[in-house]
Amino acid sequence: MTTREKHLVELVDDAGHARGETTVSAAHQPPGQLHRAFSVLLVDPDGRVLLQRRAGVKTRFPLRWANSCCGHPAPGESLAEAANRRLREELGADPVELTEVGVYVYYAEDPATGRVEFEYDHVLRGGFRPGTPLLPDPDEVAELRWVDPVELVADLDADPRAYAPWLGGVVKRLLRPTVGPPNAATSPSALPADDASERSGGR
Repeated sequence: MTTREKHLVELVDDAGHARGETTVSAAHQPPGQLHRAFSVLLVDPDGRVLLQRRAGVKTRFPLRWANSCCGHPAPGESLAEAANRRLREELGADPVELTEVGVYVYYAEDPATGRVEFEYDHVLRGGFRPGTPLLPDPDEVAELRWVDPVELVADLDADPRAYAPWLGGVVKRLLRPTVGPPNAATSPSALPADDASERSGGR
């Protein structure tokens, strides 16, 4: 088990209220435990978003394209602090100002590794200055690319297996920011259409 798998995450209820803690590893074992997470989308002045292809050593959805950075705040840690810490660790990026544009609750099973994502995901938007250097950690990131988010939505529909299953919901919240907790139930059997799960042997 890697050191990161031993880190603590904050367990939450359906409304996002803290209800305890467990390790990253335990939270992602089937059937999964709902916990707080964040997804960062860095956006340049032209409106393009930075995607990373997750490194092959990742325990969940390796080599899939995902948003700029993902992670879990430690229990009691602010989202901004946690997100900027992970931006530095994954991308070598300087701190950025972050704005929450919505919450995305999703459930997904990784057919390749058997791990589960069941996350109360805070979607965070950050501006990115052109020319700012990035030094991605190869243990975290295989590739980087900039894409138009509208074109990305179309490609997600055309080739979903190339992407992490949460990316569609994250990008939709960037394009249509929301306020407050999600309206949908969070049990794996009652997710809304845009929160469709990726189950073993699925799409």
